[in-house]
Amino acid sequence: MADQQARLSWRDGAIPVSDQFDDPYFSLQDGLAETGHVFLDGNALPDRFVPGFHIAELGFGTGLNMLAAWKAWEESGQTGALTFTSFEAFPMQPDDMARALQAFPAVAPWAERFLAQWTGRGTCDLGTLRLEMVIGDARASLPGWTGQADAWFLDGFSPAKNPELWEESLMAEVARHTAPGGTAATYTAAGFVRRGLEAGGFEVERVPGFGRKRHMTRARLV
Repeated sequence: MADQQARLSWRDGAIPVSDQFDDPYFSLQDGLAETGHVFLDGNALPDRFVPGFHIAELGFGTGLNMLAAWKAWEESGQTGALTFTSFEAFPMQPDDMARALQAFPAVAPWAERFLAQWTGRGTCDLGTLRLEMVIGDARASLPGWTGQADAWFLDGFSPAKNPELWEESLMAEVARHTAPGGTAATYTAAGFVRRGLEAGGFEVERVPGFGRKRHMTRARLV
């Protein structure tokens, strides 16, 4: 897939909606609370944080998940670097990120530090955070990635609108790039996503979702 930028519309002037997938970038109720419930709690973070911890993500979006993880990392007392690798097909412009992140004052200090250095692609070393964004179709880029994650944030757009980011072969690559005993979490409880994770070697659990979403998925590599 050629490198493309995200195309956005704005709902109520504050919520970015992908024109590519006709789906909002974060919960219409409380995106930061959803990130905490799904991706942090779903991966048992910050309790599992140790020096050298590595989070990987499918779908960087506004950067909200990364900022929430970085905030939790620093507030847990870690002083080394959290490594965060995100696979993103349609990167958002930094100005659009800044506009979207205004909705979340709780992460404003981290957003300001990040956006002061972020060019919209590549890598970013912020001392206690080392970010790498891998741009392009994850189906092509993840198989060649040499890293392994301790935790995965699976945060693509809705499986009904973005099925290619949830197919079984990609879930198998997620498993192949997960450290022993590593975890994955996602807001979706779609059966084919759970089955794909199971086929990759994860032990999969359906647990209560956030807000109006009855269920989400939590997984651990066994």
